[in-house]
This record gives sequence, structure tokens and C-alpha cells, in this order.
Amino acid sequence: MKPRKPAPLHRRLVWWLLGYLGLISLAVFSVGNYVHEHAEHSAWRALLNSELDSIVNHIEHEPHYRWQDSDTLRLFTVDASERVPPILRTLHPGLHDGVVINGRSSAVMVRDTERLGRLALVLDINDFHELEEFATRWVMLAGVVMIIVTVLMASFGVGRLVRPLRSLAQRIDGLKPGVPGQQVQVDPRGSSELYVIADAVNDYLARNEQFVERERIFVSTASHELRTPIAVITGAAELALEQPGLPERARQQMQRVHRTAQGVEQLIQLLLVLAREPARLVALGERIALDQLVPAIIEDHRHLMGDKDLRIAVDGLARIDIIAPPAVVQAAIGNLLRNAIENSGRGTIHVQVSDRAVVTLQDPGHGMSPEEIAAVHARLARGDRNEQSGIGLELIAKLCEHLGWALQLEPCAPRGTRVILDLGASLPQAPGDAMK
Repeated sequence: MKPRKPAPLHRRLVWWLLGYLGLISLAVFSVGNYVHEHAEHSAWRALLNSELDSIVNHIEHEPHYRWQDSDTLRLFTVDASERVPPILRTLHPGLHDGVVINGRSSAVMVRDTERLGRLALVLDINDFHELEEFATRWVMLAGVVMIIVTVLMASFGVGRLVRPLRSLAQRIDGLKPGVPGQQVQVDPRGSSELYVIADAVNDYLARNEQFVERERIFVSTASHELRTPIAVITGAAELALEQPGLPERARQQMQRVHRTAQGVEQLIQLLLVLAREPARLVALGERIALDQLVPAIIEDHRHLMGDKDLRIAVDGLARIDIIAPPAVVQAAIGNLLRNAIENSGRGTIHVQVSDRAVVTLQDPGHGMSPEEIAAVHARLARGDRNEQSGIGLELIAKLCEHLGWALQLEPCAPRGTRVILDLGASLPQAPGDAMK
């Protein structure tokens, strides 16, 4: 599954600012509403208590005093008379805010007195609540407009701030491998941090170009200077082996020299392959018939079995062609076969080639446990060397990574190891695939 591309930096900043403004606005509105309700409650309590104290004092000390209700303030003696709204009988002593009486919102102060019984002073605050709701709507609207304007201005400002960084990222993304003299330039409006990044990238490009040039010189020199003496040694060994009077002990030594020289030549060729880019290897590829190459590799390695009680059996040999450097394919399969022979004492080594260019080798050796195979895979992934197994597995793992092949090791029952080399990446493309 392809990972989702992360959001641009300016979009993240704008969303963060929007969330921040939303939280701040919510906090301010909540605290303001709490303070307002608390202040309003305190104001109604102080007002109604003061007024009720004055009324009770006048009634108790002035026999002829009569309270007159106004449009907004009314006094009730809470009894069973029909004049008293029923809701007042349900209220306990104290302040009650937001009580609906006759369809209008009211603040009610209820108090028990010794001479007059329970009194309820009702203040009509319906007009005040309507004004309060009107002000709240406008405050919320102003807050929304403020957030929108702030986000728009921030989006514009962040866009201008991030534009030099986006330009630098595009220029870095446009760098082409192998092109000498590349540099990245910073937009004149960029900050000092962008110049630090650009200087670091340009310094890396310069050092990488020097490294590539040194590698090219090494590959060119090694290709000529190493192959020539190895070819001389191989030719001299072949001439010596053709001598009819060569003693048997000397012949064995010369055969060993000849085989070692061929192995070194093969190793040099593989190392030179790894030094090239995969795209350049395509030009070196040739059509190879695996059903013809594998038997030839087996015959070339039979001498490694010596006096071991070993045999090599070909279980299946599909007629399949691949396009790859012949020497590389021969060395890869040959190294796996050599490891199978060296790690087996007796029995049969099974070789199979499928119609998908998958080469399978199963040896009858002592085998490896799943934990040991996992350790080998981890070691190959890290590129660690193991002196006991030589360079075979490490080299083949690097070739597979370089050419798009796959190498897999599996334990076999009751013993032995199965090695699977998938060369499917080198299968010839169909005409339709080549056009894609």
C-alpha cells in the first residue's frame, strides 16, 4: 500500500492556527458567559433583597402602607388564592432566575417572614433577556468573522512565508543523479535557515560528485589493471596443463591455480557489476536460456564434490529465457551451488528451474533453523560479512538488490536448506509492457 503523501507545511500551519483560534474563542466565550451569569445572578439577588427589605420594613412599621405593583416589579403573598401564579408555590426561599410567569421570563426572590408569611417579589427581566440574546448573537457573529479574517490573513502570510521553502524543496527534488555541477539556489525572500540548508545540500552535492568521480576512476582502473594479470595467470595455467610430461602433483596444483584465477576473474567481474548503475547494466544484458546455462554450471562445479558421497539431480528444467549479463547469472547460480556442495557431506542436491525464472537449490546438509535463517537475512540486510560462508551469500544478496532479483532461504525437513533465487525481474518484457 502506497503511503499517503503528507499535507503541505502551510496547510498544517493554517489548520493549527484555526484550531487554536477555535479553542481560544470557545474558552473566552465560556468564561465570559460564566462570569456574566454569575454577575447577573448577584445583581438580581442584591436588587431584589434590597427592595424586599424595604417593603417588609414599610409594612411592619407603617400600618397604612400599601405596596403598588409596577410594570416590572410585583409582590405576591404565597397562599392559596387564585391571584398567586401556581409556579410560585413550588419555589423554595431564595433567588430563582429565569422563572416563566405568564409567558415572560422573571427573577423571583422568595422569603419567609413571621408576620406576613411567605413573600415572593417578581422582577420581569424578559426585555433584558431579549437584549442579552441579541448581544450574544452579535458577539458570536463578530467572533466568527474575526476567526475567518484571521485565518485568511494567516493563510496569506504563511503562504508567503513558506513559498521560499517550497521553492527550495522543488529545486532539490529536481536534482538529477549523475549530472555534474548541480547547485540549489535560495529564493531572495528566504530566511537565513534556508541558506543553511542550501549550503549543506550544495556541499553534499560537491562531495558526492567527487566520490562518483573517484569511483569511476577506480572502476576504470580496476577493469584494466586487474583483469590483465588474471588473464595472464589463466593463460599460463592453461598452457602448463597442456604439457604432456607434467607430473600429476604439479598438474593438480596448476588446476588449482587455474580454478582460483577463474574464480578471482569472476569475482572482479561481479564487483564491477555492483559498481555500475542498474540502468547501465541493461545495455550489457543478453538473452540467456536457463535450461542450457544451468546444466553447464552444474558440470563446471562437479569437481568440488571430490570424494564426497554427493550427487546433483535436476528435478525440473523449464525452457525459459532471461535478459541479463551472462557472467553475473552464471556467478550467482554458481555461488549458490558451490555453497550447497561445501555445506553437504552426503546425499542429493536438487536443482529446479521454473517457468517464471525461479532457480531452486535444496541441499541435504545439516540445515538451518528458522532462527538461524532469520539471522542470515538480518546479516545480509545489514551488509555484514561472515568469514565462514565466504562472500557467496553476501555478494548474491547485493546482486539481487542491484538487479531487482530476490533471494530467499528456507529450512527443509528433516534437514537441509532450500535456497530460492528469483530472476523474474530479468524476464523479457512483452511489447505491451515495454510501451507502458
